[in-house]
Amino acid sequence: MTATGPLRLSRQDARRVAVRAQLLTADRPSDVLEVVRHLTFVQLDPTRYVAPSADLVLWSRLGPTYDAGELRDLLDTQALVDHHMMARPAEDLALFRAEMTQWPGPEPLKPWQEDLRGWVAANDGCRRDVLELLRGDGPLPASQVPDTCEVPWPSSGWNNDKNVKMMLAHMVERGEVARAGRGGKGDREVLWDLAERIYPDDPVPSVEEAKRVRDVRRLRALGIARARAAKTPHEPNDVGAAGVDAVVDGVKGTWRVDPTWLDGPFDGRAALLSPLDRLVADRKRLTELFDFEYYLEMYKPVDQRRWGYWALPVLWGDRLVGKLDAVTDREAGELRVDAVHRDEPWSAACEDGVRREVEALAGWLGLAPVVLG
Repeated sequence: MTATGPLRLSRQDARRVAVRAQLLTADRPSDVLEVVRHLTFVQLDPTRYVAPSADLVLWSRLGPTYDAGELRDLLDTQALVDHHMMARPAEDLALFRAEMTQWPGPEPLKPWQEDLRGWVAANDGCRRDVLELLRGDGPLPASQVPDTCEVPWPSSGWNNDKNVKMMLAHMVERGEVARAGRGGKGDREVLWDLAERIYPDDPVPSVEEAKRVRDVRRLRALGIARARAAKTPHEPNDVGAAGVDAVVDGVKGTWRVDPTWLDGPFDGRAALLSPLDRLVADRKRLTELFDFEYYLEMYKPVDQRRWGYWALPVLWGDRLVGKLDAVTDREAGELRVDAVHRDEPWSAACEDGVRREVEALAGWLGLAPVVLG
């Protein structure tokens, strides 16, 4: 905040702050762990339509030098920890363990929180059985954990007969168990182990301090965000009191900005983004700052899709300028681009930059690029 009020930013200023903060300028980073530390997480979504989302997020920043095996190694050595299907730096887990000590939430509890506490208490024998089994034989997949619950999970249908799944989920929230990688057939089953074997034994801050630090780190990774925003599971879009106040020309309301991203020249480039990329994850911010419409259409019927099953947002400099409907066809040895959706006219430089990124992505995947659209 200045002496006369909040910072005043143009939309271009705001977009450049966001792009810089997400490490998507021409000045590429070079270290996988440091990138994840800065971003605070990468989402471990299993969809492989083009490439796993976490790998695509890292490739978008690091470029063709990125080796997907590095992410696997960091997870295997527990430098990164899978928490709610998000690979987070191990040292950050103390910031989440703070809230685990309050499970199922701070007093006074809401009725649904009371119900959770009551269900776990009614099945305390099962909870203890899980801990004893993992202590002796872990890590194990859920399929090898017997269901000894006395009271079934009160499901409306989606989680019928999944008592073990729900017990493990609540034990994660309590800080008792944690994801320990994958195993079983094709490494597709989540392995579970005692949290004390997965999480570093770091001092746990108070809930208030943990939230403050997470807000600061989130704003550092986003550059610009709202102080308050609609709630999303596991990773908020808001940043509380972190940063300084700012207003953006033509956009209602105030923002919070990390001012360290305001200085210096902006050297943009072309980038192909995962649909789950943090730059595009907050759809409201995406519309307000980038004037960009995007929805993940994988759950829509084919005839209702506008851009494609797993369409990649296209970044050019500080603008999101289109979507790429691409798919990895391993059998044909191709990265096939079925359609290129241009949201605005592309300059010759933009066309060339996007083409080079498609070729680079295909080369990184070990495939030939085929552009049909």
